[in-house]
Amino acid sequence: MDHGCSANLDSASTTACHKVTSVPRLLDISPSRAALRHLSPRAVRDGVVSWGYGAGWMLSRRLPEQVVAGAFDQIGNLATRRDGHGVQQLRRNLARARPALSSAELDELTADAMKSYLRYWREAFRLPEWSRAEIDRRMVATHERRMFDPLEAGQGVVAVLGHFGNWDHAGAWVTGRGFHVTTVAERLKPESLFDQFVEYRESLGMTVLPLTEGPDTTEALQTCLRSGGLVALLADRDLTSRGVDVELLGETARMPIGPALLALRTDAVLLPVVSWYDDGDDNSGGGRTHLDFLPPLTSTAAGLRHRLSDLTQQWADVVGQTAREHATDWHMLQPIWNADRGLS
Repeated sequence: MDHGCSANLDSASTTACHKVTSVPRLLDISPSRAALRHLSPRAVRDGVVSWGYGAGWMLSRRLPEQVVAGAFDQIGNLATRRDGHGVQQLRRNLARARPALSSAELDELTADAMKSYLRYWREAFRLPEWSRAEIDRRMVATHERRMFDPLEAGQGVVAVLGHFGNWDHAGAWVTGRGFHVTTVAERLKPESLFDQFVEYRESLGMTVLPLTEGPDTTEALQTCLRSGGLVALLADRDLTSRGVDVELLGETARMPIGPALLALRTDAVLLPVVSWYDDGDDNSGGGRTHLDFLPPLTSTAAGLRHRLSDLTQQWADVVGQTAREHATDWHMLQPIWNADRGLS
């Protein structure tokens, strides 16, 4: 039985209670040369980026996994050597998680983290081809009853995650247990690339709502939670500029209040979930994702504003601790500390 939203949502989210089994049409957008001549440079670039992702998606799913794993490791090594803005920011982020490392050790950690990041993409590309048995075989879950018990009792759950390990694998594993996942995604550019990611996640049994430029996402999420549904949100980076300042690994950062606000408004469980990789358990380039459901976050602070700050700080503490313990698998290539964002 599929647990989750049972109430009718708005037109943007009417699929929130139904599993979707279509396979993403990833290569339908390759433009002809004649068409390219009439496009702006940005449109050409966007088309090439979108087509490149689609080509990578297709090839990654058709080649042997060991071959794909080796290729993606090399891409990670190349990206590290090029030392672009994302890699530089990753190094700065990792330096906060592991401040005792020497410069050489930090370089090695950054290289390993980039390979872990590419592992996420490799697995994301291949995930629609995995059988349900393979999804389960590659997952090591602990304390999952902290999520399943309230859902089975009809109480909504806000699962709050960071950019650790493989959150798409986590979502696919949860849907395999009969619980529908509703989530929110940042609207990517080009638009066709965003559409591909939406199709991909919906093919795994999730509903994806856009963070911006769409109907009222907040109302749809609240409706889902009030009907006993599951909402999963990546929340270790503030994308709205409406977050609150928290202490993260000894410095001030800004994190979103959305997960805490949704939980307080709907009486849902606010459940931190962390994910990380192991080093692989076979010779195929495979390995396992670990998924740990931590104790729910609660607050007795007086007043909504203080409760929001308290709960968000508790989540920041989880992010900081996970970053210390699993720095290699923290795929954070963007600035999150105020000092890096020009907010201090």
